[in-house]
Amino acid sequence: MKRVYLENNWKENWKYSYPYDLLEIYNEKKENLGYAYAYEIRRDSTIALIKSVINKGDTILDVAAAQGNFSLILAEAGYNVTWNDIREDLSEYVEMKREAGKIEYKPGNAFEVQFDKLFDLVLATEIIEHVAHPDEFLSNLARLVKPQGYVVISTPLGSYFKNKLPKFSEFDDPSIFESKQFGPNSNDHIFLFHLDEIPALAKKAGLEIVSIKYHTNSLTNGHIKLSPLLKLLPKKLVFSIEALTQKFPLFIGKRIHTNFAILFKKIG
Repeated sequence: MKRVYLENNWKENWKYSYPYDLLEIYNEKKENLGYAYAYEIRRDSTIALIKSVINKGDTILDVAAAQGNFSLILAEAGYNVTWNDIREDLSEYVEMKREAGKIEYKPGNAFEVQFDKLFDLVLATEIIEHVAHPDEFLSNLARLVKPQGYVVISTPLGSYFKNKLPKFSEFDDPSIFESKQFGPNSNDHIFLFHLDEIPALAKKAGLEIVSIKYHTNSLTNGHIKLSPLLKLLPKKLVFSIEALTQKFPLFIGKRIHTNFAILFKKIG
């Protein structure tokens, strides 16, 4: 992935995205290590799920892909990637960073854009918690996948002990949240999902759960005032602790990890 540098004549969406790239991709000044480490682990965990089920040359649709870092990494790994985001001008920003591989750009609402094919896998990272109807969102993702294809999502883990937002299953009429959905930041989250909600969402979407992986513990994220420790501890040690906590029993792991990634397979 090419390194790019902020320029005054950039479009506003590019300028908005660039600070995220400074943390998520470049992070040369080692600022906000909790955010940077958490992103790296979430990204690598999600991509590992993808690589476990599809091969180079297979097709991937990256929905609401923003500045395209997942798209770029997957394209460089040899997948045929289609980037999608409602902000059309971000496609130029993504292309500016592309160093290898090929990406097809299909901006717009992913559920209104006309694709000329179904995909081997559809990816949606940190999106489903921003929508008022996550069950419909997941069903729409499934419609874009070939029979026996895959859907991968990542999202914050509702059972993490610091999370206070409601469960989707607690609301009979989630339409009350439609006016606030699609906000881009973490304070715009509507629901946070719990592991016990996933089977019903999968069934409604015509999907089966292949794998669920929780990740990013409180230390890795710099939560509960642990952020100063990240400047003192070697990254290798922090990541070793993360790998250890991922092996904890579920009843502990689901309370101390902030995020999870889910691999679904389309039934039929």
